[in-house]
Amino acid sequence: MKRLKVGLIGLGEVAQITHLPILEALHDRYEIAALCDLSPQLLKVLGERYRVNNLYTDANQLVAQNDLDAVFVLNSDEYHADCAIAAMNNKKHVLIEKPMCLTMAEADAIIQARDRAGVQAMVGYMRRFAPALVQAVDEVKQLGKINYAKIRDFIGHNHLFIEQSSVVHRFSDFPEGAGRDRAERAARLVAEAIGDVPPELKNVYRLMCGLSSHDLSAMRDIIGMPHRVKAASQWNGGGFVSAIFEYDGYFATFETGVDNIRRFDAHIEVFGENKSLRVQYNTPYIRHLPTTLIVGETIGEAYSESVVRPTFKDPYTIELEHFYDVVTNGVAPKTPPEDFKIDLKLFGMIIDALK
Repeated sequence: MKRLKVGLIGLGEVAQITHLPILEALHDRYEIAALCDLSPQLLKVLGERYRVNNLYTDANQLVAQNDLDAVFVLNSDEYHADCAIAAMNNKKHVLIEKPMCLTMAEADAIIQARDRAGVQAMVGYMRRFAPALVQAVDEVKQLGKINYAKIRDFIGHNHLFIEQSSVVHRFSDFPEGAGRDRAERAARLVAEAIGDVPPELKNVYRLMCGLSSHDLSAMRDIIGMPHRVKAASQWNGGGFVSAIFEYDGYFATFETGVDNIRRFDAHIEVFGENKSLRVQYNTPYIRHLPTTLIVGETIGEAYSESVVRPTFKDPYTIELEHFYDVVTNGVAPKTPPEDFKIDLKLFGMIIDALK
């Protein structure tokens, strides 16, 4: 089995808790061959931990490393497009963590770079790879008439889970002006995406691109793209959002927000005439917590519920196994850049409804 040499750009929480350990576990498929981060101290610590000698503080130097097969773009989303395009211009396949980017223009540029280089690009939507979700997609096709669907994601801040379950290295030795550059870039890209809007709507857009991109992408996988956003509301400065989506013959409600309660309530539920299907997620920051499919059904006089736990294998691992097949076996990526463009369109529809 060919081992892919991989370089990682961005070594924050997600890289440390999920990507690096999984790549190490999948050592028959992957070799961690280069690391990049703005923090020299973090590079030193993780370089020693994973026995990586090629360490960079400049992403452009990493993507130019000749022996790399693929690059994982895991840094702050304001820089995703630039890093992904630079990697593809250097003939590297790319896995880009969600959100792939913040604007349609960036998405188009990523697609053009991929096609020009003849490489593969995939968006890191790990919830789409959970076997419970895959099973739900198949079962919804057999459900018949849908009466209602519910998409919910209320979670505590990530640190509430991380501080009890993981050791994450953090340092503050960033280049001078890095934080200012990130903030200015974010403001420019959000303005390009949704125009001159109040601060709370900018916050909503960032929430959509961040946490909600998981929910809405998985929703599309199960029930497709809605015809329109019939209504939407936001409160607490854009930190909480609800929306009503119109489908053929039914509506779906969406609600989301982040607070300080140490729980993770993320699920998608579809209600048919006699049967309901609920995909229940848990925090990805504690690996191997299962995603389950809860089936409620009325048969004759009785109502029953069953819980299906297809596997303890975490969706991130399944995602990286899929990406390996994409690169080495020509398998079509489940979550290509074109798929993410549909989410950008839906985010815009929600913002327009809020306006």
